[in-house]
Amino acid sequence: MLLEKKIVVVLPAYNAEKTLKKTIDEIDKTIVDEIILVDDFSNDQTVKLSEKLNLITIKHNENIGYGGNQKTCYDKALELGADIIIMLHPDYQYTPRLIPAMAGMIASDIYDVVIASRILGGQAIKGGMPLYKYFFNRVLTFTENIFTGLKLSEYHSGYMAFTKEFLLNANYKSFDNGFAFDNQILIKSCFLKYRIGEISCPTKYSKDSSSINFYNSIFYGLSCIKYGLLFFLAKNNLYINKIFKNHK
Repeated sequence: MLLEKKIVVVLPAYNAEKTLKKTIDEIDKTIVDEIILVDDFSNDQTVKLSEKLNLITIKHNENIGYGGNQKTCYDKALELGADIIIMLHPDYQYTPRLIPAMAGMIASDIYDVVIASRILGGQAIKGGMPLYKYFFNRVLTFTENIFTGLKLSEYHSGYMAFTKEFLLNANYKSFDNGFAFDNQILIKSCFLKYRIGEISCPTKYSKDSSSINFYNSIFYGLSCIKYGLLFFLAKNNLYINKIFKNHK
């Protein structure tokens, strides 16, 4: 726990056997209360390794997508009574050593949502981010900042922390089951006017890091523009898409 807040780390996993242990080894167990791994029907030994590492392990019986995986992650974290939920990819692309800092930013009641930004430090390309991904990241972030009126450094990180209260109000079950989920949850936090903080995160791309291909990147980019526009319409009460409606 940190400042009497229960910290739960969730790992949306798919074929993460090669990188899972070194990810877990770097998680600070002195503040993290529970670690949940949700396996999205991997075809390697991710589940067996997860169980060997004594993680709370959930296995999907079919592949339902990256966003669908996160929905299961957050359902379980909330069921366990988490106060702060940190979503981390188990492919070791993002360093787990930032967990105490991210949790502290929320536990101290400064922010409700924290993004680990690969852009803030200015080392994304040196860390191995493909040039086309960097280019699309910058263009999409610029566009979404125009729609939201914010000045975030990126909307596309796979490493984020949330308060329990935000997840309970986000209506994340209405989000896509695919790769657009990360972008939608950040857009929703903007729409609900939660306090968003960023922390610089070094980029580490390797052959074992998960990554969407060029075609899916294009589709993802179009989705980001779509939901940025839908945010603008909802904010101005012109049209309310389902992701901007709360379940309450």
